[in-house]
Amino acid sequence: MIAPHNYTVADAVRDWLQYGLSGRSQATVEKCTILANTHIIPALGARKLRDLSADDVDRWLMNKAHSLSTRTLREIMSVLKRAVTRAQARDKVKRNVVLLCEIPQGQVGRPSKSLTLPQAEALLSAAEASAMNAYIVLSLLIGARTEELRALTWSHVDLEGEPATAAIPALPPSIMVWRSVRAGGDTKTKRSRRTLALPQRCVDALREHRVRQDVLKGQAGSRWQDNGLVFPLRVGTPWDASHARREFRKVVETAGLDPRAWTPRELRHSFVSLMSDAGVSVERIARLVGHSGTTTTETVYRKQIQPVLIDGADTMDRIFPAADSQP
Repeated sequence: MIAPHNYTVADAVRDWLQYGLSGRSQATVEKCTILANTHIIPALGARKLRDLSADDVDRWLMNKAHSLSTRTLREIMSVLKRAVTRAQARDKVKRNVVLLCEIPQGQVGRPSKSLTLPQAEALLSAAEASAMNAYIVLSLLIGARTEELRALTWSHVDLEGEPATAAIPALPPSIMVWRSVRAGGDTKTKRSRRTLALPQRCVDALREHRVRQDVLKGQAGSRWQDNGLVFPLRVGTPWDASHARREFRKVVETAGLDPRAWTPRELRHSFVSLMSDAGVSVERIARLVGHSGTTTTETVYRKQIQPVLIDGADTMDRIFPAADSQP
């Protein structure tokens, strides 16, 4: 039985937001809600769902293409398509007209970029007195994703390594990048799960960071929530993305760079660029950043261009030597 005449696009979208995102992360729910409330409901929400046509959707997308990137157009179309699919499955509408539409070419998105070596050195210098120091050093020197670092626990950090024995070679200090803040705690892909040797500068920064964290624990007392996180807030609770961006931009400004022009994710781009400039092959870079092959590395980081444990750390030790090893 088809829904009453007064069932609107807004009704369908809100129903999907409330019931169709079960099991998704809070960040995904928030993102879809913002997209719906900003781009779909104001433009199409009042239209009766049974009267929505493919022409309506085409005109809406073409109008949005004047101000949105192709990626954002794809995302808002996906939200609308899923909402109508849910409504169709519940006999609210006979067919999903969104499936008949194509995504137009949108505006050019914000281009990715990477720090130059002098900029990276300035940022590292500015970070030294900041609580963000270890976070920035790790992001830049091992290329971890921001969602991986925000989920990193001390149980996955080895700051000592193991000396060589007759049977096995020495194991360097390392971190296990096995988790992220994504739904379920998984890394972005299976190949993203990797163990990486730590450059000495990372080891030093993490040791200092752990001392600072012990002080915070003492100050928080019974309010401290021990989640084992390497990068928690002042009472042990997890960072969110907005906190990381806000604190990162303070350090960027201290470094003499434009805080509006840089985000934490660009430290990963900078890692790829610096490794490439140092002569590391794209195959080895792909393995260090957790890509299943070189295609993603070459495509996503095209402008910046193993358990490979030792290679990445050795290269970054040459680029950014630890304080006690500098001449």
